[in-house]
Amino acid sequence: MRLAGQAALVTGAGRGIGRAVALALAREGAGVALAARTAHELEAAEKELREAGAATLVVPTDVTDEAAVTALAARTHERFGRLDVLVNAAGAAAFAPVAELRVADWDRVLAVNLRGAALCCRAVLPAMMAAGRGTILSIGSVVTSRTLPGSAAYTASKYGLLGFSRVLAEEARAHGIRVGVLTAGATDTPLWDAVPGAPERSRMLTPEQVAEAAVLMVALGPNAALEELTLLPAGGILQPGRPLL
Repeated sequence: MRLAGQAALVTGAGRGIGRAVALALAREGAGVALAARTAHELEAAEKELREAGAATLVVPTDVTDEAAVTALAARTHERFGRLDVLVNAAGAAAFAPVAELRVADWDRVLAVNLRGAALCCRAVLPAMMAAGRGTILSIGSVVTSRTLPGSAAYTASKYGLLGFSRVLAEEARAHGIRVGVLTAGATDTPLWDAVPGAPERSRMLTPEQVAEAAVLMVALGPNAALEELTLLPAGGILQPGRPLL
């Protein structure tokens, strides 16, 4: 098991990509702290991880709340005695043309996808810097390389996350900390439930496939860093209401 003895913190771990990543890391031997807003989803995820033999910690958390995120990192370090991996998988989306986009939706998406990820990174850095090691992985989106009409808020948040991560990668390198972004194409998660004319779900990636790529990035030896990886459905880019591009 490539992550035996390590400790990972996964946000958005109650469902979708976050839950799949948490389980994949657990199967590689990591102890896993699971964070999300919905307690009952976390409890179900924790049961699955424990059945896989993992040590776990469940911390219901709003990643946009700085105090809550600081406490989350502290509890994770206290539980496992170390903090080796952070996976930012918490996400929000709102889809509408810019002329119809509600400011409240814009604020919510940017708060979760960008502010939340940044807060989590800041919270884990002290422990990782003290240890001289660590890996931070954020789940990005193909919207940073393909234009998806109606996704202004989501796209802005993911561009911001990509830029933030590139800067952090350079700042953290000297401390032995690797920072990467896993850019995922259309993935069959609840995010698509609110998208009119969504592509056929069977043609999308599965959360488990994204988790496989995440493990690849996290479990590399300490002398290598995979900082940006793009994972797409075999058919290419899927867009709502459109054929393959």
